[in-house]
Amino acid sequence: MKNSFFIFILILSGLHGYAQSISGKVTNTDGEALSDVNIYIEGSFTGTTSNAEGKYQLKLKQSQNNFTLVFQYLGFKTEKIEIENLNKSQQKNVALTEEVTSLDDVVVKADENPALKIIQQAIQHRKKNKNKIEAFAADFYSRSLWKAENIPEKILGMEVGDMDGTLDSTRSGIIYLSETVSKIYYQSPDRFREEITASKVSGNDNGFSWNNAEDFNVSFYNNTISFNIEMISPIADYAFNYYNYQLEGVFYDSNGFLINKVEVIPKRKKDKVFSGYIYIVEDSWEIFGVDLSTTGEATQIPPLENVQFQQEFAYNSENEIWLSLSKGFNFTWKILGMSGSGKFLGFYKNYNLEPTAEELRFTNEIVYYEKDANKRDSIFWESTRPIPLTEIEQNDYIRKDSIQTLRKSKTYLDSVDQVGNKFKILSPITGYTWDNSYKNRSFSYEGFSFRNLSYNNVQGWNLNTSFTYRQKDEDNSFKKFWDLSATANYGFSEEKLRGKLAFRKKFNNTKDTYLGVSAGSEAIQINSTNPISPLINTIAATFFERSFLKMYERNFAEVLFADEVTNGIRAYANFAFEDRNALNNSTNSRIWINNPEGFTSNHPLFPNQTGENLFQNHHIFIAKVGANLRFGQKYINRPDGKYNIPNNDYPRIDLVYEKGFGSSFSNYNFDMLRTSVQQNLNLANLGVFNYQINTGWINNNNEQISFLDFKHFNGNQTFVETSDSYLGKFLMMDYYAFSTQHSYAEMHVEHEFKGLILNRIPVLNQLNYNLVAGAKSLFTQERKPYYEVHAGLENLGFGKFRFLRLDYVQSFYGGKTQSGIMLGLQFLNFL
Repeated sequence: MKNSFFIFILILSGLHGYAQSISGKVTNTDGEALSDVNIYIEGSFTGTTSNAEGKYQLKLKQSQNNFTLVFQYLGFKTEKIEIENLNKSQQKNVALTEEVTSLDDVVVKADENPALKIIQQAIQHRKKNKNKIEAFAADFYSRSLWKAENIPEKILGMEVGDMDGTLDSTRSGIIYLSETVSKIYYQSPDRFREEITASKVSGNDNGFSWNNAEDFNVSFYNNTISFNIEMISPIADYAFNYYNYQLEGVFYDSNGFLINKVEVIPKRKKDKVFSGYIYIVEDSWEIFGVDLSTTGEATQIPPLENVQFQQEFAYNSENEIWLSLSKGFNFTWKILGMSGSGKFLGFYKNYNLEPTAEELRFTNEIVYYEKDANKRDSIFWESTRPIPLTEIEQNDYIRKDSIQTLRKSKTYLDSVDQVGNKFKILSPITGYTWDNSYKNRSFSYEGFSFRNLSYNNVQGWNLNTSFTYRQKDEDNSFKKFWDLSATANYGFSEEKLRGKLAFRKKFNNTKDTYLGVSAGSEAIQINSTNPISPLINTIAATFFERSFLKMYERNFAEVLFADEVTNGIRAYANFAFEDRNALNNSTNSRIWINNPEGFTSNHPLFPNQTGENLFQNHHIFIAKVGANLRFGQKYINRPDGKYNIPNNDYPRIDLVYEKGFGSSFSNYNFDMLRTSVQQNLNLANLGVFNYQINTGWINNNNEQISFLDFKHFNGNQTFVETSDSYLGKFLMMDYYAFSTQHSYAEMHVEHEFKGLILNRIPVLNQLNYNLVAGAKSLFTQERKPYYEVHAGLENLGFGKFRFLRLDYVQSFYGGKTQSGIMLGLQFLNFL
């Protein structure tokens, strides 16, 4: 009996960890629910926020009597309720009245815009007000919700299904719902750390939420707000270049502060701007609140329809400072008939404005998850969650948790596999997949689809296929896995079959440790940068009878090992034996057109000479070691792995040493050292400046090494580019004309103006295009310097489909110039 009574007391204490609570609903005077209303105890950092249904619950761990409960919401008058003798939970419903602004107390001259003075003062005091909080620690809670509607049953021919029970019969539902509870630490100007103690993902009891406090740290005191591109704050130093302002009116808040309500009006709607209202406190010129929105066109995220940021700050008289209780944003999206919405909310409480030195010890680990953060039970969440769940959210947790239990059972998984594993009559062509979902095993056969067919002048039409057996870890992810694969390629004109076997193992998701072993035979590009894709070469060969792909045969066995030595330093080692054979054209016949000259030979230096081999067939051992250095790299440390966040304040450096030895021809032995330095510099409203510097040194003992081991450069002779970035690529250079076996240096710079220029030009600013410009140079011992300059437009397309780029390119070499147009087709990366 004593034990039973003790357990009963523990349960009660878990359910009622708070002495009492105040709950209710917040509406406007018409009875409509108001969400995101700040509700807090006056003079404290204790509070909550209303949910989408207007419901709130403020839980108090200690008995408190005679305090004032404040209800604060932008656009409405602040309400205060006196609470006395709170010895049990109480219900307090509140109806807020819309705030009436007035210009009666504002002296307005005919030739003056009073809003300009207010914004000028806010800009002048921006840095000072931003730095008023030197450091703090706080409890943090976040919730993310993403809904979708009208999802088709198939996308690009692939079955969508019900997305693990997410979609209902109308093909709609909550795609993602998650929550976190954490402790955060901040020190000016940008040092930050978060320790997540609880994480919950609807429908995945092994999952960890991707919400973190830094995602919600959107401060309009900064000049720009990163949201795909750098959006301009209404009080940025250069805000008057982007906005007009109108004083809507003034009002006094509940603390007696005069608040200016200023309408923010973009000068160019498709620029990197917001529209809406910013509220500025008179005299101190601090932000009282923001109600600002932007669009997918402005952020250059085409599927987005609208994004709304709403923030409100509460005044703490003891510290004479304005603090945020909640931050977040809502968004809507639409594309290809599908649509949806989302809401991300972060809530702060229990601020400590004088954290200890121990708490302010920061490292590159910015987010840490406790090992069992995803194991918190419903009792914990009921007692800890500061914002009540809506009915839709409650139902989603209940439904997906029950579905998850069912769908993790062996009986269910076996039944699904039984249907999916059926071998169909077209499977030999379209491919086949076999799964054992319960044991996380799978076998796949790629088939012979259009993507597997290509053309080159060495093999003619050639076809690829592959077979893969894979074993994943217990949660059916790629955090740890091993697989064994076999690939085959057959050239019809060459009448030759090649293939290889490969084994891969990923040991962990913390250091991303890999081991790979492979052996076989393959026909690959001589230029190891792989400058031309099989698809582009096929188009050039079949429609223009130009085959740029130059190939050799590699019979090999190799082993690769890669590991993160420490944060920011990743190293790898590769050892291979290669037997190399020169290849010649197996076909010179036309396909669609009749070019009298036919195809050029497979010799990259003498394309008009047929039958002459580029090199002597030989074998060689290749040893390679390399390291990738990422200075200042931040990372998120989760129980399911380490996730790195690049720090663009520092350059990325790659170092590679490669040695060729034991060749059948001693003069083919060599040593090579390569370096690469690359950085993307975010220049706020000025755009993004990118640079890359590559250098190399080759020691060949003054002998002629194999042309295969020359340093080849990433050129282009097709006037079509499929890469997302042109950094490190030459847009008009011959693939092999500048290849070298000596020292070299190449430099690339590119600036993405991100609307800086085009958004100021009438008519053009309606197209939402981006101007980009760059320059490239190459220096080798054998040849004169080579230069390129280019300027173009990116983000080309129509409506929500923006996947084109167009550049004018001018090259300079030996006193001669050449120009041309480069068409960028970024969507071809998916083919």
